[in-house]
Amino acid sequence: MKLAARIVAVLALGVPGASGQEPAHEHLGTVSFETSCLPAAQKEFDRAVALLHSFEFAPAIEGFGATKRADPACAPAEWGIALAAWGNPFAAGAKSPAQLERGREAVARARAVAPKSDRERAYVEAVAELYRDPETRDQQARVVAYRDALATLAAAHPEDMEAQVFYALALAQAVPPTDKTYADLLKAGAILEALFATHPDHPGLAHYIIHSYDVPPLAGRALDAARRYARIAPSAPHALHMPSHTFTRLGYWQDSIETNIASAAAARRDGATAEELHASDYQVYAYLQLAQDAAARRVLESLPAIAARFDANAVGSAAPGVAGVFAMAAIPARVALERGAWAEAARLEPHPSRFPQTEAITYFARALGAARSGDAAAARAAVAALAPLREGLAAARESYWAGQVEIQWTAASAWLALAEGRKDDALAGMRAAATLEDATEKNAMTPGPLAPARELLGEMLLELGQPGSALEAFAATLKREPNRFRALAGAFRAATRSGDRAAARDYASRLATVCAHADAPARPELAEARRAASF
Repeated sequence: MKLAARIVAVLALGVPGASGQEPAHEHLGTVSFETSCLPAAQKEFDRAVALLHSFEFAPAIEGFGATKRADPACAPAEWGIALAAWGNPFAAGAKSPAQLERGREAVARARAVAPKSDRERAYVEAVAELYRDPETRDQQARVVAYRDALATLAAAHPEDMEAQVFYALALAQAVPPTDKTYADLLKAGAILEALFATHPDHPGLAHYIIHSYDVPPLAGRALDAARRYARIAPSAPHALHMPSHTFTRLGYWQDSIETNIASAAAARRDGATAEELHASDYQVYAYLQLAQDAAARRVLESLPAIAARFDANAVGSAAPGVAGVFAMAAIPARVALERGAWAEAARLEPHPSRFPQTEAITYFARALGAARSGDAAAARAAVAALAPLREGLAAARESYWAGQVEIQWTAASAWLALAEGRKDDALAGMRAAATLEDATEKNAMTPGPLAPARELLGEMLLELGQPGSALEAFAATLKREPNRFRALAGAFRAATRSGDRAAARDYASRLATVCAHADAPARPELAEARRAASF
């Protein structure tokens, strides 16, 4: 039975409710978090922590509320609410004032009911670091302070498995996207893997292993956890989606499609619309790498119905509101750019929102589409629209997203330069964009860049008659983004034009194998590769 079918079969057993009571046949994994709360509250608390470990934030808050009703003096319940209020720790961007206020209020309530042990007090004071003086302390500094407080807690209580788990999560959470040593990610992964060997049904262990290794050089280490997580907690929509982070990193497109189909269905069942959109974005990305364009377009066509029930301000699953807005901008851009439908990309309509990085997606796609269609004036207008979005993000101290829009602006400017005949400027700009992108990592909000900068560099080099250098660029892209359609197709063309028949046949064979179940008629690049590979 395929992965999606197995998961759907488990989902059919029972649907989680909103009452705080565990429904029959709910599957969230096994969590045992010792507290001093009344026995009647402990079961509710453990279930809420299991939900928290799968980033099901709204249901977790409801579960901690049920815990408080069973024991109003249970300070750990307020700790849980405070941590859930923070939302997804891997979602780049500043937390909203409303999130910060909810977290601070929960910390204040936890202190007011007086934790009954030093250990419980340490949990409360650790989460308090996330909310301490946000007016004067930058968010990353607070995240690092939280990590350090958990390090102290975990060292003081080595017998407390949950302390070790949350410390490992905090280690991974605090790693900046520019850290290419991966030292803390490896440290977090080692802690989690050791515990996972003896606690194979714990949802947080599987989940955080995937996050700890969610970078290209480490992704293979997460494959076992990715294969198991959806079966540990299939009642949690995010647990069904999360394996696709690893599958995407490894180019396992069909696995990604199946687990995201299941995730989107579970999210729709639970009213977690941002999570449904997030899963749909990963699903579309995978369909496009398999050249299954009709399936990708069906998801695209479903967006208006999903958008009609989407509230970007709702507290829900792991995907925050911005992730839903991001997906609605990214999906149509991907469908155009991955297929090389430049005129279609140039016609995309931007939808202003309070998240400039999502609007930038559309302008970037428009700029590439117009430049590659030969419409320099339209490309120039789209490039010009990116600049104030980047500046607004920088002014708002959204440094990660400002950097991402800088990469997009640099790449789009390079293709505009090529459209204007400034070949040297174009190539220099595209190399600069690739260097910028190499220095950072994608955020968990996206399966990958709309168009990897080094892949775009390869395509530009091909247009400029430099197939040998183009082949190097495509090969470098495939190390970070294995089994990408455009990188494989580009490498095949570059090798062919370079006269490297062995490499050309190899890349043709790889593309034909990856896209064995592509739509018919096949994309032209795939049809050519199949002929070269004798498929």
